[in-house]
Amino acid sequence: MKQRIITAVIFGIILISLTVVGGLPFLILTYSTATIALYELLRMRNLQLLSVPGIISMIILWVVLLPSKYNYIFSFIHLTKVEITLFAVLLFLSYTVATKNRITFDDVGFSIMSILYIGMGFYYFFETREAGLVYIFYSLFIIWATDSGAYFIGKAMGKRKLWPDISPNKTIEGSVGGILSAVIVGVIYGLVTEMDGNLMYLGLITIILSAFGQVGDLVESAFKRHYGVKDSGNLLPGHGGILDRFDSLLFVWPLIHFLQLI
Repeated sequence: MKQRIITAVIFGIILISLTVVGGLPFLILTYSTATIALYELLRMRNLQLLSVPGIISMIILWVVLLPSKYNYIFSFIHLTKVEITLFAVLLFLSYTVATKNRITFDDVGFSIMSILYIGMGFYYFFETREAGLVYIFYSLFIIWATDSGAYFIGKAMGKRKLWPDISPNKTIEGSVGGILSAVIVGVIYGLVTEMDGNLMYLGLITIILSAFGQVGDLVESAFKRHYGVKDSGNLLPGHGGILDRFDSLLFVWPLIHFLQLI
């Protein structure tokens, strides 16, 4: 427990400090955490980051992560992010032939999905910060509230399993408690900050984000159970890897934009 607390404090200080600073330091944080998350995900399938498919995956991830304000960088090659990504798919498929199926179609599919999953989440991490600190802290607070509410209410009242095949310790009562906790925190946050929109709409958005944050957590649990690993990594002693800490937020940050909260 002591190690877990120390890790949480150190990581929290680094994350919050660079988030507040913004700009290039925050962009470096985004690229670093996303690259580590990709490494953790590829490793689950025994794909090495420092290999031909791993390097292609990393380069395309970096392309996907490039903030919208820097899209002009691609103007000299007259290609969009989507076109570059599709070109990478062709390279991947060509590599399956070159390796005589040592790298398979399934490996290519896993790599592409990993790029999109990690890239989408962390791309919107940066874009959310660009929209304002108020939105980043809103996302962090409601997910922390969801996790804490689900844990404590689940411990106190949980009887019915939420999804035992994926995460046997989670309960329906805990899940509902997490959503209610997030709504309370989200509405209070909306009252004391300058977030746009009325509180009823904010409450509705918070319900959706809290629910999908829990889905994000279950998605990563499904990965780990399928590939037989306990944690995505060991970078954060007592907490696991980067994916273990950001799994919920990788769903929340894109949805903040898709639901037009920003």
